[in-house]
Amino acid sequence: MPRIYLPISEIKNNRISITGEKARYLNSVLRCRKGDDLIIFDGKGNCYRTNVIEVDKREVVTEVEEKFPCNTESHINITLMQGILKGEKMDMVIQKATELGVREIIPAITERSQLRQTRKVVRWRKIAEEASRQSGRSMIPIVHDPMEFKEFFSKQTYINYPPQPPLIKGAVKGVGFIFYEEGGMKLSEAFASLVPYPSSFFVVIGPEGGFIKKEINLAKEKGLIVASFGERILRAETAAVAAVTLVQFLLGDMC
Repeated sequence: MPRIYLPISEIKNNRISITGEKARYLNSVLRCRKGDDLIIFDGKGNCYRTNVIEVDKREVVTEVEEKFPCNTESHINITLMQGILKGEKMDMVIQKATELGVREIIPAITERSQLRQTRKVVRWRKIAEEASRQSGRSMIPIVHDPMEFKEFFSKQTYINYPPQPPLIKGAVKGVGFIFYEEGGMKLSEAFASLVPYPSSFFVVIGPEGGFIKKEINLAKEKGLIVASFGERILRAETAAVAAVTLVQFLLGDMC
């Protein structure tokens, strides 16, 4: 059954009007026709099972048959900070991190970043939306505007993470790993040091070329654990996917 994201502000007479780009997508790409069923998720944990009653290039109207909760989110609140990568590499990280269940993505400008300005944030947010739809997520991750690596700490984004109810019994908040190819704890040892397990977790990955020592030291001062993938050096985009997957597995989300 086709599925799309739509931030629903109101439903009139049990009907939902879909216009603009999403109407064109339903019409031209999904080939929706009158009588077809369509699932709409609002990004707030609600899903609507609807039936298409009107279709044209400018508007698709559906009738709500059922509203139901559709929480498919991870119980681990993972924020991925990714040093901005060139070209399609960053697109891939946004897509795969979304599929895996990351809640927030922070594009970081580091000392070795080859890109220091970008106009791709809107594109990245569309990629996150599409990946959420495709993977059956009930929410869309927040893709932040790019920020300087040191700004992440100086503005206390990391230290004062937005308060929320614990997602794991006895959990603490604001723990994270920064991955460094020149050293760091084995991942198994790093996890063994986490008692109790966190409800909010930061995964920090560098750009092409990785982090400089000064950045690693700053992260350590602020409480991040320096971790390593072992003897092999991974590409930045591979490291991001591997790190998020391993964190989820070790914290019980993918087993």
